[in-house]
Amino acid sequence: MKKLTINIFLILTAFILYFLQANFFNWFTISGVMPNLFVIYILFIGLFSNRMTGVVYGVTIGGILDLIIGTQIGINAVGLGVIGFLAATFDKNFSKDSRATIMFMVLGATLIFEILVYILNYIVFSTNVEIINFIKILAIEIIYNLIIVIILYPLIQKFGYSIENEYKGNKILTRYF
Repeated sequence: MKKLTINIFLILTAFILYFLQANFFNWFTISGVMPNLFVIYILFIGLFSNRMTGVVYGVTIGGILDLIIGTQIGINAVGLGVIGFLAATFDKNFSKDSRATIMFMVLGATLIFEILVYILNYIVFSTNVEIINFIKILAIEIIYNLIIVIILYPLIQKFGYSIENEYKGNKILTRYF
């Protein structure tokens, strides 16, 4: 029953993030670039739950975003699915207790997601390669995502550990031995 409550909360949070991304951050762009809240969100789900949950939420939310946006079906689903998969790898190899570690994880996840989406767009849609423009957009988005993580880190950590206790149980010490 508690997992059902957590999943309902995660789904409602995804809707709230979509409305923030679509409406609120349109007013606060830096050179026309918005943060990618869904990369942070899927990374958060994958870090604090398990690999399968991260991948399922990544593919599902990415697919819904692809359907809503409608320009590139499957690209966001693949990108966010990969982020959900990598989040579990980050969880096994790094500590979630440090704000700096979480910031490096967000930096890496944003970098991987955007490069993967750029490559997939190039392969599938034969888009033009504009490396300088891409690097500029990528740098601004990474900085924007890092600022959001710095601000929201206490909330991420608090809710994350409650999700982790439900999905993984209280096995914190056993994974180090």
